[in-house]
Amino acid sequence: MMSNWQDNGWGPGNWIAMGLMMLAFWALVAVLVAYAIRSLGHHPADDTRAPDPPADRARQVLDERFARGEIDTDEYHRRREILR
Repeated sequence: MMSNWQDNGWGPGNWIAMGLMMLAFWALVAVLVAYAIRSLGHHPADDTRAPDPPADRARQVLDERFARGEIDTDEYHRRREILR
């Protein structure tokens, strides 16, 4: 009556499959945790370029206004000198 009591009918193949499934489960958990940390964490790619100093940004706006024709040459040079 108790001839198969120790392993309840599970052969070695079933134990190997169960072990592989456990490894696959923990690998999936590790991948999900790594993905969560990476997606929620700091992105170094965002810091590749330093922000423009205010004077550089002001010169850029001045150049854009001059290119659009909003200011004439004399005003452009006068404001450019002020920014230096």
